[in-house]
Order: sequence, then structure tokens, then C-alpha cells
Amino acid sequence: MQTVAVLSLKGGVGKTTIVLGLASAAQRRGTRTLVVDLDPQCNATATLDPEDTKATLAEVLETPRPSVLRDAIARSGWGEEVDVLVGSEDLELLNDQDPDPRRLDKLNRALTEVKHLAEDGEQPYKLVLLDCPPSLGRLTKSALRAAQGALLVTEPTLFSVSGAQRAFEAVEQAAEDHNPELSPLGVVVNRVRPQSYEHQYRIAELREHFGSLVMPVALPDRLAVQQAQGACVPIHSWGTPGSREVALALNLLLARVLRTAGRARPRPVIRTDETEVDEDERVVQDG
Repeated sequence: MQTVAVLSLKGGVGKTTIVLGLASAAQRRGTRTLVVDLDPQCNATATLDPEDTKATLAEVLETPRPSVLRDAIARSGWGEEVDVLVGSEDLELLNDQDPDPRRLDKLNRALTEVKHLAEDGEQPYKLVLLDCPPSLGRLTKSALRAAQGALLVTEPTLFSVSGAQRAFEAVEQAAEDHNPELSPLGVVVNRVRPQSYEHQYRIAELREHFGSLVMPVALPDRLAVQQAQGACVPIHSWGTPGSREVALALNLLLARVLRTAGRARPRPVIRTDETEVDEDERVVQDG
């Protein structure tokens, strides 16, 4: 079971869009997936349109017992292959910025129980996607403790580099302090308009900062994404030229995520206004 945290420390960049798109691509290839909606806005839960549950992720994070977990997981309205650990606005009450360290492991304990569900006859999940809120509180920190890989989402805008860099630093800190298995899988650039000089400039800026961590696959800015989400339909099933273009990009992105999840990736050169810090100073090279 590969667990991937999808995060951004800047709101409005389409983080949930990437989670839903990856879930749609996974469904298309028959990869059973669990979406864990950690964002108190609950947009992923709303789009996946599950039936009502007896519990939510808020209760799971308070009491990560198997019975509570079962009551909080539902089959999505998309059909087989995609389930959701449903979110709740009550998660905002748990998202304290200086959490008790003992509470940060509860999500990891819950996902360990998810693995045990397969032992009880359930088909195992091959992919778990953690949709994190756009802040570095308890919810995101818990996700970084539980995940094997982190996918950073940004847009090609003025503040994209600083937002992605802060998210990258949070991943690095979590790996160093608590979760040595965690590695950054890449930076995915969302809502790109290829004809925009500004967008191309910002993408080049991201590549200058993050090097090979910037995913070669960027998500184009297409109205079909919002239309499919509004209809609670996977983007792969929407059936317009724009949706097919986005779906192809998501297929390539998922393939790369599955290929690299759980494998250490090289850390980039991080540039600041005053200095450069070489990757050799930040990590010990493999081998």
C-alpha cells in the first residue's frame, strides 16, 4: 500500500483537483484507492459523493480503532475502486498549530488498521491519497508522518516558488525528525496556460529552484476540470476534448507517482536571495 500526501502551503492552487485526478486515473487502471480527506473544507468528499457514514475522519483521529475506521470509510459515488475516508468540518477543531506530539501518530495508526482490513477479506488498497489542508498544523503534520511520499502542488504564479519551497522544507523536516521513509515525489504544476509567457517564466523559475523534482507533466488549465467536479464525475469519464487532455496528463502523473513512491529522490539545490545551498549539504547521497 503506497501512501502519498498531496499538499501545498498556499491555498487555491488545486491540490484537491490533483488528488481527485489521481484517484480518477487510478480507477481507470484498476488500482484500488482510498482518498483520505484531511481538509476541513471537505471538497474531495463532496466530489466523491459517498453515502452517509456513521463516523468521519474527525472521529478516527480521536479514536483510531478498527470499528470507528470502518464506520468512516465509504464507497465513493464514482463506483468501485475508489473509497473515501470522509472528511468533516470538525477537522478544523483538530488542526491546532502546536499539536501534542502524541496525537500526531493517530493517522498513522489508523492507516495501519486500513492494512489490516485486507486481512479480514477486504480487497487491499494499493494507493492511499492524503488530501492535506493548506496549512502546517496537526492535520498536515500527521499526514507527513504517515506517508511514504509527498507530492507538492503549485501554480505558475508569483508566489508559487515560495509556497512550494515552504512545503518542501516541511517535508524535509518531517523526514528528518519523524519519518525517514518519507521522500518528496515531485512538484506538480497545475492550471498551466502554455501560451502564457508569465506561466512559462514561473515554470522555469521553479525548475531553477527544484531541478528534477519539478514533474515533467504539467496540468493544463481547462474548464472541464471544474465541470466534472461540479457533476461529481471522474475527469476520465467527462468526455470532452479538454477533459481528455487533462486525463492524459493525470495518467502520466500517476504512473510517475507510483513508480517513485517509496523511493528516495535527489534533493534539489535550494536557492535563496543571498545564497545557494547545495544538495550535498542537505542530504547524504545514496551509496
